[in-house]
Amino acid sequence: MFVAWRDLRFARGRFVLIGSVVALITLLVGFLAGLTGGLAAQNVSAVLGLPGDRIVLQHPSSGQPSFSESSIDSGAVEAWRSAPGVKDVLPVGIAQGKATAHGKTAAVALFGLPQGGASSTVTDLAPRAADEVGLSAGAAKDLGGARAGGRVSILGGTFTVASVRGDAWYSHTPVVALTPDAWAHLSKAMGGTGEATALAVTGDPDWNAVADHTHTIAQPPLLSLAALDAFKSEIGSLGLMIAMLFGISALVVGAFFTVWTMQRSADIAVLKALGATTRSLVRDALGQALVVLVIGIGVGMLVVVTLGTLASGALPFLLSPLTTLAPAVAMAVLGLLGAAVALRNVTKSDPLTALGSNR
Repeated sequence: MFVAWRDLRFARGRFVLIGSVVALITLLVGFLAGLTGGLAAQNVSAVLGLPGDRIVLQHPSSGQPSFSESSIDSGAVEAWRSAPGVKDVLPVGIAQGKATAHGKTAAVALFGLPQGGASSTVTDLAPRAADEVGLSAGAAKDLGGARAGGRVSILGGTFTVASVRGDAWYSHTPVVALTPDAWAHLSKAMGGTGEATALAVTGDPDWNAVADHTHTIAQPPLLSLAALDAFKSEIGSLGLMIAMLFGISALVVGAFFTVWTMQRSADIAVLKALGATTRSLVRDALGQALVVLVIGIGVGMLVVVTLGTLASGALPFLLSPLTTLAPAVAMAVLGLLGAAVALRNVTKSDPLTALGSNR
C-alpha cells in the first residue's frame, strides 16, 4: 500500500472528487432503499403481521389470486379446520373504507378478526364486543389522535375505541380491527359478501391437496404479498432504480480507476522493473479503491441515517440493517468489481517500458 498511500496524499483533489461522487450515490441508494422499505411496510405490514404458516386466498377461475377479490365461504373455512395437520385457522376479513373521529375523516383498512388467536401485531387489535374497534397507531393519528374510550364512526355506525396499539398497514391505509360479525355487516353494506377474505393457517397439512379440495391457494406470507394489487409494481419500480444506481456506482468507480491506472502506468512499470510482483501491485490498487469506497460510503450512509431520522415523522422511511448495511456492502462490492476492471493495465504492464524500450 506504499504507492497507494502516496497517491492518496499527493492527489487529494482527485480522490476527494471520486469520494464525493461515491458518497452522493450512496446517499441516493440509501435514501431510496429507506423509502422503498417504508413504502413496503405501509403496504404489507398487516399481512406479514398475521399469525400462521400460510396465507390462504380464494383461487380465481382465471388470473392470479388477489386480496381485493378473494372471498372464502364457511365451507372452505371448515374444510381447512378439519384437515389433518392443521393446528389453527384464523379467518380474516379485509376491506377498505373510511372512518371519522374528532371531525377528521381518514381512509382505513377494516380487518375483521376473532379474539383468542395467536398474538401478533394485527390480532392484538381485535376487540371483544361488536360495538368496539381496535385502532392501529397510524389510524389513531389520522383520526385526530383518537384514544381508548373515544368514539369512531364507520359507515354511519358508531364504535367505541377499545385499544390503540401497534403499527399495522394494508395498502397504505392504517388498520382498524372489528369483530367478525361487525366486519361482515360493514362488508355487506359496501356491497361485499361478508365472507372471510383470507385465512391464516398454522400447521403442517398437505397444503396442495387441501387447497385443491377447497378451490383456494395457500402460500407463505412473503409469497402471498404478490396478491396485493399495488405491491409488485410499486416495489418493482423502486427496486429497478436502486439496481440502476448500483450499476452506475460500479461504472463510475471503474472508470475513475481505469483512467487513474493508465496515468500511472509508467510508475507501475518502474515498480515491476524493480521487482514488484503483479499480486502486490493488484493488492495495492484494490486497497486504494477500498479506502476511497469505505470513506465515501461511510459519509453517504451517515447522511442517510441523519436525514432518515429527521424525515421518518413525515415520510414512510425505514431505517434498518436491510436499508443501510445491505446497500453499503453492495456498494463496496460493486465498487471493487468496477475497480478490478482497471487492473488490466497493472497485470499487463511491461517492465521494459520503464527502461525506455518504447522510445
